[in-house]
Amino acid sequence: MLLPQLIIFNHLRQRRMTSTDQPQAAPVGPDEASSLLNRLKNLGLILLGILSAGMGLKGFLLSSHFIDGGATGISMLLANVLRLPLSWGLLIINLPFLLLGYRQMGARFALKSALAIGGLALCLAVVPYPDVTPDLLITAVFGGVFIGAGIGLAMRGGAVLDGTEILALLISKRSALLKVSDVILLLNIVIFGAAAFVLGVTEALYSILTYVAASKTLDFILNGIEQYTGVTIISERNEEIRRVITQQLGRGVTIYKGERGYGKRGEQERDMDIIFTVLTRLELPALRQEVKRVDPKAFIVQHSIDDTVGGMLKKRPFH
Repeated sequence: MLLPQLIIFNHLRQRRMTSTDQPQAAPVGPDEASSLLNRLKNLGLILLGILSAGMGLKGFLLSSHFIDGGATGISMLLANVLRLPLSWGLLIINLPFLLLGYRQMGARFALKSALAIGGLALCLAVVPYPDVTPDLLITAVFGGVFIGAGIGLAMRGGAVLDGTEILALLISKRSALLKVSDVILLLNIVIFGAAAFVLGVTEALYSILTYVAASKTLDFILNGIEQYTGVTIISERNEEIRRVITQQLGRGVTIYKGERGYGKRGEQERDMDIIFTVLTRLELPALRQEVKRVDPKAFIVQHSIDDTVGGMLKKRPFH
């Protein structure tokens, strides 16, 4: 982030160096500077995402006739069947999804996504990516890695490179049975089924491997090693543990009123406080160490959390 900071610094210095016989412009406040930095960061993430996705598509998949899932996969199928340039297919297939995004999520999101998808199409048409390897397994895995990283970086920047995520989100909101992941899975089953007829069974199977690699990479980019984790702690020394979490670790807690059930020594009906806290995966070792120091017999349950906002949480990178 050094370059954006230098740009803002030079901008502020130039405004201070204006001559005294000219009207002085109003100084840039910290909120305005922070907003500019945030926009530059998002733009950088989207550009990196475009370049990474372009590498996955043109540097790996296209020469082996593999496809990805979603609108990109549909575009690649049409490019094979109709002999159209992939860049045009991306623009045409994603257009209806962008219109949906405009109606449901606002003009700003739709504009950023349209520019990102247009940038990816331009990148595929202009940038001379090398054909990295003829090995089919390496092509499938690393093509998916580059595509997943590209989509994830673009999403961090506030845009999408594949419009099917928009459709999946809208369907999941209207259906009590289907989640976003379920809708995407169903769409991709249809796409890869069509790929088996158009490209062949071998290419379709390798394409499924590409999709799995892209999904795992996307999940890592969005959540990373600092995925939020919910931790439930049951201990007779709950007040000491609460103080350790709030004072030493600097995290918030929620106290549930619970009652002991049955143990090895029979029924133990007794009221006790149950502690719940949310922190990142990197903070877990310190928490477990402190809890075990206070009470070696404490019962600890942890589970992953997709996302959370507010509270006394450590912010993840790019989050």
